Amino acid sequence: MRSHEIDYKISGRDIQIVEVELDPNETVIAEAGAMLYMEDGIQFETKMGDGSQPSQGFLGKLVQMGSRVITGESLFMTHFTNRSSTRSKVAFSAPYPGTVIPIDLAQLPGNALIAQRDTFLCAALGTSISMHFNRKLGSGLFGGEGFILQKLQGDGLAFVHAGGTVVEKTLRNEALRVDTGCVVAFEPGVSFDVQRAGGLRSMIFGGEGIFLATLQGSGRVWIQSMPISRLVQALAPYGKNNSKESGSLLGNLLED
Repeated sequence: MRSHEIDYKISGRDIQIVEVELDPNETVIAEAGAMLYMEDGIQFETKMGDGSQPSQGFLGKLVQMGSRVITGESLFMTHFTNRSSTRSKVAFSAPYPGTVIPIDLAQLPGNALIAQRDTFLCAALGTSISMHFNRKLGSGLFGGEGFILQKLQGDGLAFVHAGGTVVEKTLRNEALRVDTGCVVAFEPGVSFDVQRAGGLRSMIFGGEGIFLATLQGSGRVWIQSMPISRLVQALAPYGKNNSKESGSLLGNLLED
């Protein structure tokens, strides 16, 4: 199935949204809860599966639902369709601050993108979203983030979300080592593995974590500066800043 040809506009800087403009009868699919607003004429329906295979039977949809459960995503996806006779818009936002990355799957090798589990935001109808197992043993034993990934495949536009600032790098038969939580997505020509972060002293006292992700091969990779796990840790009550206010005179007065 060919993907629908959708137009879009990305707004914002630190907290971005993507506004998709649909012609009559065009559809965009999105994760549940990602919709920000929609104009008159847009109707939405929650369905099993991504709709890339209209003739897919119930068993096939059940298998696809199972793969979404394994990747930690919702069982269902929301389909937004323009049922009016004029162009209408629907906008989507991610659940935490960051950057929206537009990806034209038709321009990628194999028309595919490998992405972390929680990065998919929305895509043109016809895009296939499936589970991708990483064959590297290290990522399964130590990485967590890189063992079960998502594969986006099609010939249309897809949008993924990254935390903080996004860096796009092109590898040419070379390797790049990255914090395990900072890898957003990469092209199929790049392999993902998790390896030790140097010697014992560096692993314990270096502050960069025990393991690092190794991206190797040829192709583009996208890296985020603030993964959601790091953001949660920074905001947690037991984080480094939890005692700054309570330890001050103002904090004590407020508590009283």
